[in-house]
Amino acid sequence: MAERGLKIYRFSLLGPLRAWRGTEEVALGSPQQRAVLAMLLLRRGHTVAVADLVDGVWGTEPPQGAVSVVRTYISRLRKLLEPERAPGQSPGILLSIGDGYVMATDTVACDVTACDAAVAQATHHRAAGEGDLALRLLATALATWGTPALAGVPGPYAESARTDLAERRLGTMELKLRVELEIGRHEAAVAELLAMRDAHPLRESVSELLLVALYRCGRQAEALEAYARTRRTLVDELGIEPGPSLRGLHARLLAGDPALAQPIPSGRAGGDGDGDGDTPGTPDAWDTRTESGDPGSPARRGDKVRPSQLPADLAMFTGRRSELVRVAALLPDDGPASATTAGTATTATSTAIAVIDGMAGAGKTTLAVHWAHRIAHRFPDGSLYVNLRGWDPGGSRMNSGEALETFLVALGVAPHAVPEGLDAQAALYRSVLSDRRVLIVLDNARDTEHIQPLLPGASGCLVIVTSRGRLSGLVARHGAHPLTLGLLSAEESRELLIRRLGSARVDAEPEAADAIVDLCARLPLALSIAAARAAHHPGFRLADIAAELRSDHGSLDAFAAGQDAGSDARAVFSWSYNALSPEAAGLFRRLSVHPGPDISTAVAVALAGMPRRQVRALLTELTGASLLMERVPSRFVFHDLLRAYAHELITNQHSMYERDTTVLRLLDHYLHTAHQASAVLDPFRETIPLPPGSTDSEPLRFNDGKQATAWLRTERHVLRAIVEYAADDGHHNHAWRTAYALDLYFDRLGYRHDLMEINKAALRAACTLGDPVGQAHALRSLGFGHTRFGHPDEALRLLSRALDLFQRAGDAFGQARTHRCLAYLANETGRYVDSLDHYAQAGELYRSLGHHGGEASVLNEIGWTYILLGDAERALEHCEKSVSLHQEAADLNGEASAQDSVGYAHHHLGRYDAAVKRFELAVDLYQELGNRYLEADTLRHLGDSHRAAGDHGPARTAWAAALALLEEGGHTEADEVRQSLRELTQGDEGGPHR
Repeated sequence: MAERGLKIYRFSLLGPLRAWRGTEEVALGSPQQRAVLAMLLLRRGHTVAVADLVDGVWGTEPPQGAVSVVRTYISRLRKLLEPERAPGQSPGILLSIGDGYVMATDTVACDVTACDAAVAQATHHRAAGEGDLALRLLATALATWGTPALAGVPGPYAESARTDLAERRLGTMELKLRVELEIGRHEAAVAELLAMRDAHPLRESVSELLLVALYRCGRQAEALEAYARTRRTLVDELGIEPGPSLRGLHARLLAGDPALAQPIPSGRAGGDGDGDGDTPGTPDAWDTRTESGDPGSPARRGDKVRPSQLPADLAMFTGRRSELVRVAALLPDDGPASATTAGTATTATSTAIAVIDGMAGAGKTTLAVHWAHRIAHRFPDGSLYVNLRGWDPGGSRMNSGEALETFLVALGVAPHAVPEGLDAQAALYRSVLSDRRVLIVLDNARDTEHIQPLLPGASGCLVIVTSRGRLSGLVARHGAHPLTLGLLSAEESRELLIRRLGSARVDAEPEAADAIVDLCARLPLALSIAAARAAHHPGFRLADIAAELRSDHGSLDAFAAGQDAGSDARAVFSWSYNALSPEAAGLFRRLSVHPGPDISTAVAVALAGMPRRQVRALLTELTGASLLMERVPSRFVFHDLLRAYAHELITNQHSMYERDTTVLRLLDHYLHTAHQASAVLDPFRETIPLPPGSTDSEPLRFNDGKQATAWLRTERHVLRAIVEYAADDGHHNHAWRTAYALDLYFDRLGYRHDLMEINKAALRAACTLGDPVGQAHALRSLGFGHTRFGHPDEALRLLSRALDLFQRAGDAFGQARTHRCLAYLANETGRYVDSLDHYAQAGELYRSLGHHGGEASVLNEIGWTYILLGDAERALEHCEKSVSLHQEAADLNGEASAQDSVGYAHHHLGRYDAAVKRFELAVDLYQELGNRYLEADTLRHLGDSHRAAGDHGPARTAWAAALALLEEGGHTEADEVRQSLRELTQGDEGGPHR
């Protein structure tokens, strides 16, 4: 840094965004440019993708050319931050990493960081019993805050950051006041606590501190009145009682507990004395929670991830008052975690489980999400949500393992660290939740077995389950509390119409409003659709809408049981459907063949066989009629009931040929698009013949690897569902050939659990088809997957079967690739001689085919094996040959891999300068290709060589860049890089370095 002449910048974010270079303040440009800078500062040391910057500044509606605008802002910021940088010289502060940017941490001083450091030091001194010093540090930290933080900075990211920073400020204020009470300054704390209570009346932790302060001042009556006021506010505003800690404190006030009257030395106020703030120790005299469980403590979580996955609450939620009272009572008297008696924590014996069941469209999810939002503050470790799609008519039910993987990643487990197998995943899930209080919503469950692996093993959590079934097993075996959700009352139904249409319009036609309520059978979903029709047509009389409902006949089976024909909800759906244009109605029917979980605009275009612009208009028509929901821009979902209705329509109104043609359009689109993505990502990879498209469904085309990778990431869950759907629906060729296109890149992206399920379906399809080549490809991919998961015996069994099938079929490409998989397995298990034998056979097969790319890859892999054997000279010989062959073929990906191997061989020979040059070449190639995982792998090797040569600065730079890429992809290797960086820092502290 000194050689470049970079200067430290000071930034202030806790107020208006400002910057200083030395003593000179720097003008930061337009509001949007400052929004980009704020995002980079708050995520400094981590790469921020261009797409994330666009979303952070403009949200879901960016202007045309937003990416170019962001890059312009980056260019201007670089000129502001490094005015002396020469043309062509690489930036030293605002760096480019892949398709994103990172703010170098060693050039930035920030008030947020300074404040966090002061709080951390205060926490340490508090744990050591040095309360006065802790108090001074906290006062200093709070003095740096302005309100609001990031004042004047626009965009959704800045708004979210303001909320987070405001919460951190409140947590710091609470910690300061807690320390004041611990060192006996309760008189001084009362005024500030009263002001905080008035500003944040729902914050129970503030009320607890206020009660203790008042009690210690001899104002017991005022303390009891303060509790009563807080309780009234919670009941009136949220419909809930105070939490267990506040209630326990109130009981001790009533009992006149003498322990509350005396301050407790700071060293006993939570923690074990080491200052980390995470290990519970001796509790406070008043607080029933240890510091690690205190939601107001800024240092309470360490590295824990706090998920917040609840869907948005319905702004116009209506009725269900009696149900809300009942579900509120489902929480144990002492809350979901622990009760307190005389200041001693006790643990509940099991997790609380609430089951909301009822007919489709009754509003189970709406009620569950609304209640979850009302009580989420009582679960300081976050909230989890998943739609299990248990009653999806398309059969795309989310299995328990997929849900577990999603939850584990949300809780901070890296995707590659999720084990294979449902039992292992469930065990890890229970372990992660063992010391956390999390709210878990399991929406649309099929049966008890569906959700049993998703139940926490320890107390402290609340699980809310919704299902159309009664889930009697969950009630019997796990003590779940059931609530069957019926129809809305007539009064609540009328209230729903008033909330949607206004009281004036409903009161003007009371009889018509009552008729709509009756015709919709007081079903919330049906009422919402009818209300949407009326809202979209303010000139329509309610009497006319009621007449339209009466004129439709038929029945929707899911709602027919126990209902008379006049109160059938299908009339509402058919009325909305019949109001569509013929083209939109046709698309509505065709979309029902998609197995889910969501549908892209591109797939809708493929199903409709129309121009994209026209299809986009039809999708807008469907969402406007509330028959389809746009979950995120250009991705659409059906409500279960509406999907069932659309499926009925295509079944009843289309011939079997028409229905099959629609399915083929869908499968053709995904098959050929997946192979297009594979061809763009690796044009030298061996291909398999594809059946000609039986429809005019056009695949997507990709300009570069970044676009192809983005498609694979976005369509991840859909592609898995498509392969399984094709296998189950009899389209076996589509199933295994689509799976073939996904195996390499799903493995690189870390979707290895999905890949195992995809290839299981592919194997089923190929076996049914009697296609030995299809079976062999699926077996090879499954075998390689078991190698990845550390199951060598099963891997060897499957790969041997695959090789036998390829040999019988005379498929030399398949044999060569399987030999390479067997060689990789042999290397993983230390059988290097066996590995070389398999590579030799693979190389001979490639030479017989004239496939120079395959031959070059094998040479590289042989070189790597020689490195493992300790023969770096022979490794260098093979890897250099590989580089030459890849260069002749213009295979950049293969060349990058071979250059990395050459560098690795030079490193093992002690030729660190030569190694660095080769690693830098490989990094440049991987950046050009957009292959972030392998770029990170090479950056790690680059850092190793720099460190071995004694160049610690470049080593740190390389490892920091690798860490940013690995963290972005959620790879487990990130922990190893962090350890390398820590060891490098410790080594720097021990002596001089270059």
